[in-house]
Amino acid sequence: MNIAKMMQQAKKMQETMKTVQDEMSDLEMTGESGGGMVKVVISGIRRVKSIDIDDSLLQDNDKSLLEDLIVAAVNSGIQKVEEASKSKQQELMSGMSMPPGFSL
Repeated sequence: MNIAKMMQQAKKMQETMKTVQDEMSDLEMTGESGGGMVKVVISGIRRVKSIDIDDSLLQDNDKSLLEDLIVAAVNSGIQKVEEASKSKQQELMSGMSMPPGFSL
């Protein structure tokens, strides 16, 4: 592979990654725990946008349970964002040939 072709591929890869970043910034995923009693909306750039807690959890006064459910919901949302990001990258990069040893 010559250097000009490698540079062209690098530029295309850079453009593709910018497209992925733009699309991911618009994405929102919802993580849930406790059978949907705690819901967390996370942006494609891994920022928590909102948390919704079922009123019944607030009446039980079990702080540690609520904390655990929030952590579980956030982790669920982050996992969904990561899966969507990886899928989008693979989709956009599928037509590109990568140099040996290079992976996303």
